Amino acid sequence: MVPELFKNRIIQWLEDHREFVVCAFCLPASFLFSLFLRFRAFIRKLNSDPQRHDSAVSEIQSTIQKWNRLPSKNRRLLCTSRPNWLSLSTTFFQKHLHHKVSIPLYDILELDEKTMTVRVEPMVTIGDITEYLIPKGYSLAVTIELEDATLGGLALGTGMSTHSHKAGLYHETITSYEVVLGDGCLATATAENEYSDLFKALPWSHGSLGFLVALTLKIVKIKPYIKIKYTPVEGQKNYCDMIRDISGANESTPTYHPDYIEATIFSADKAVIMTGDYSDYDRKVTVNHCSRWYKPWFYKHVESFLEKGEGVELIPLRDYLLRHNRPIFWVVEDMISFGNHPLFRLLFGWLLPPKPAFLKFTTTPGVRAYTFTKQVFQDIVLPLQELEKQIAIASKLFEKFPLLVYPCKIIDHGPLSGQLRRPHSKYLVPKTSYAMYNDLGVYGVPGKVKDKKPYNPVNAMREMEKFTRDVGGYSFLYADIFMTRKEFEAMFDLTLYEVVRRKYSAEGAFPHLYDKIKPEIDVFAIGEENVIEG
Repeated sequence: MVPELFKNRIIQWLEDHREFVVCAFCLPASFLFSLFLRFRAFIRKLNSDPQRHDSAVSEIQSTIQKWNRLPSKNRRLLCTSRPNWLSLSTTFFQKHLHHKVSIPLYDILELDEKTMTVRVEPMVTIGDITEYLIPKGYSLAVTIELEDATLGGLALGTGMSTHSHKAGLYHETITSYEVVLGDGCLATATAENEYSDLFKALPWSHGSLGFLVALTLKIVKIKPYIKIKYTPVEGQKNYCDMIRDISGANESTPTYHPDYIEATIFSADKAVIMTGDYSDYDRKVTVNHCSRWYKPWFYKHVESFLEKGEGVELIPLRDYLLRHNRPIFWVVEDMISFGNHPLFRLLFGWLLPPKPAFLKFTTTPGVRAYTFTKQVFQDIVLPLQELEKQIAIASKLFEKFPLLVYPCKIIDHGPLSGQLRRPHSKYLVPKTSYAMYNDLGVYGVPGKVKDKKPYNPVNAMREMEKFTRDVGGYSFLYADIFMTRKEFEAMFDLTLYEVVRRKYSAEGAFPHLYDKIKPEIDVFAIGEENVIEG
């Protein structure tokens, strides 16, 4: 009784003094942790040698072949040895129950300027590839905003950016996957070769079909700046219609088709729509190095245009690509309410953001169970034609603004084309084979939690997932899901996936997709135990 009471008081104190704990401990410790990771990455770069790639892959093949020779009773399912805390997933996959295989592949292997592709090993990060490509005048066709995300993790998961209304989801920019299969064979899968079925099934597979050892990605030519226009819009119909018009959701050749589109919805009736194009330096336009530590958080800068009116500025490309990194969109505000204050930014802004790896590294099972009931971190792919309904249900369930909206092309590749179900014909852009969807980003502490109103996290997320299934959308699987397996298989089409698992020796060698991405905790039980009654 006494220990339980003591524990509850500690938890209550931590909750009541969260900002003090974050500032006094989490930020400095996270910063030191980040320095350690950077030092380790620097040492790794000093020893970088793309010529070692083939021998490293051979070692991985040998490891799996040895595993296959073990007695069946001793063969646990395979997974990578990469620690959970290094991934950006909110879940903690139970690697201790699996046979862990080291995948020490961190090199950029080849830039091919004729085919406009770059071949990389899977552990190359967004930070690595932007540092490598931008000085050469290139960028990935789809660049996620978080510099710690790995290119391999995105390939087997998914991702989108503000260029996705043109390029589609991240996996649409991949031209080949090099995968070590469950029998130890090395397969190079492309859209046209004998492994075309594997090529289709690898996106959204989350490492459940094989070990990715290299991939080839499309790149695009760039200019040093993004010329970005901020357009504040009042009235929900007005901003929803504008997003659909400029993204090409209504017609395949809109009047204006910018390189980048993003919308931040600050309330049901107010939003700022950002359109950007590649640009050279223009001395008549203000340059904003928005990612520097002392600068206002990007979404707060965006919000200022609701009062200032329409504006235009130049943002250096790498600053633009990583514009949401410091405040982790707007999640940091829930940790440090004064984090965007000019004095705090000036003195301590260089400590931001709290390193996701550190936050996961220090998460105990108790903290994990506690935090998932107190916050929401979801990216959901939904038809852009249903944007008004998305905003209505998200605001009802979570009472959380801002909301993030990125338009994204979802291509209909026909039957048996992978885990993404084909977009409904009613959403297809006329005279095309694609529909315009969008990412709806809902991040932070729900309003009901802040106000200590009745809130059931399980009911809220299950209702959001049901809406997603009903309109033909998809949940990003890096975040906690609340679906049963039957509901999961209603959202995703696993027909080809199951065929590929059997055909390429993944069955009995790698965990099933649902088992790989479902939360390691009983979300239903913990959610019910932690309902806020008000």
